[in-house]
Amino acid sequence: MDFIMKTLRYRIAKDVKPGILDNKGNIRDASSLVKDWDDENVKIEKLNEVKKIATDTLPIVENHDGLAPCVCKKSVGKFICIGLNYSDHAEETGLKVPPEPIIFAKATSAIIGPNDNVEIPRKSVKSDWEVELGVVIGKEAKYISENESQSHIAGYCVINDLSEREFQIEHSGQWVKGKSCDTFGPIGPYLVTTDEIPDPQNLKMWLDVNGKRMQDGSTSTMVYGVNFLISYLSQFMSLQPGDIISTGTPPGVGMGMNPQVFLKPGDEMKLGIEGLGEQTQKTISA
Repeated sequence: MDFIMKTLRYRIAKDVKPGILDNKGNIRDASSLVKDWDDENVKIEKLNEVKKIATDTLPIVENHDGLAPCVCKKSVGKFICIGLNYSDHAEETGLKVPPEPIIFAKATSAIIGPNDNVEIPRKSVKSDWEVELGVVIGKEAKYISENESQSHIAGYCVINDLSEREFQIEHSGQWVKGKSCDTFGPIGPYLVTTDEIPDPQNLKMWLDVNGKRMQDGSTSTMVYGVNFLISYLSQFMSLQPGDIISTGTPPGVGMGMNPQVFLKPGDEMKLGIEGLGEQTQKTISA
């Protein structure tokens, strides 16, 4: 029997185990099926194989110690981000929509679980939030067309593309140093397979800081859509299973406010995307 699937990774003490969320919201232990949700097991053919096994045959996880990143951190070869990819976000920053996608990398060492603490870096005065739609690659993509893109996606997830704006913009050079601080890449809670998200360009997304709604947008205002981005990136580099693409953020970031607002230790962020689940992070000093 085929069914829609949400994969996840959960912690038991210091161990991380693979799980599947069933239709009733229970976490099922998937360790009899896969060793981990890594670059081998997020391949589309493997996910399709696992989908044919009824989840109610797997043991329910009664207790756990939190959720880990939905894809094994060591298996993420590339963490690629797209800048200024929402027309309304570009407007709030006073910048023009780019004629081609802005591409930058985020260090994979930034990856944490969806509800882990976020560290405010030392000397940071402009740490900022960004709710984003994440795409996980499930099949090598190299020189593919836009029409082929969907057949290379393992699934989607929520990403908080945290950014230190002073490091990013005021310290000369590329954006990567303002994007790659440790803990600046919460991923999850789930990897949701593509059959549950037939239209990634029509998903509501939001982010709150200390209970106040800051971002309230939709993937419908993306300048460059998911399928275009995968095809575009594949013209410059091959995309491999386990690679993550973070596709940009809607308006409501701290940098775009007047006066500007930035994160400080003790703040709490809650964010989510329609159909993909929610994250909660507390900020602490690095």
